[in-house]
Amino acid sequence: MNLPNKLTVSRFALTGVFLAVMFARFPGHESVALALFSLAGITDFLDGRIARQRGLITNFGILMDPLADKILTCSAFIAFVGRGLMPAWMVVIIVGRELAITGLRLLAASQQVVLGAERFGKHKTISQIVAIVAVLTVLSYPQWGIVGEWIFGWRILGVAWTVRFAEITKWASVLLTLFSGGVYLWRNRALYLRDM
Repeated sequence: MNLPNKLTVSRFALTGVFLAVMFARFPGHESVALALFSLAGITDFLDGRIARQRGLITNFGILMDPLADKILTCSAFIAFVGRGLMPAWMVVIIVGRELAITGLRLLAASQQVVLGAERFGKHKTISQIVAIVAVLTVLSYPQWGIVGEWIFGWRILGVAWTVRFAEITKWASVLLTLFSGGVYLWRNRALYLRDM
């Protein structure tokens, strides 16, 4: 297994540990969850970059990289619903889109076609990761004491700006998720229209 594929597989493991920490109750657990999720997000950036630079693109990577992204982000959003940090309807849209695209990829694979990620899908993933990091930061930085207060402007701007930023990123990720899903389904409509 090459390095990009190892990084992709590591994202599955990091997702499990992230979820366990998210619902744990030990001092600073939200900061640990933020660090784990950020590390998983970095592996998403690195696996694709390394695969392209070193010519290590494989069918495994083409299929599993987007799946690892979906499992990571959907797990985080579902955890947010469980913690009361995000409305369920937003998460239903996000998870529904991801299931629809995964179903389309399975249909394509049954026809010996490999569908990779597209540009809008990559932007969608970035917007989701930013939203998740923003929400986790709002949860975490009060645990950082005086450093968190100065970094995030508690004393300068007040805490409300970080909460507003997290809300904006949640809406942006939902809208980009809907748009990118529509584009992906439209561009690949020949795959499912022939079976109707």
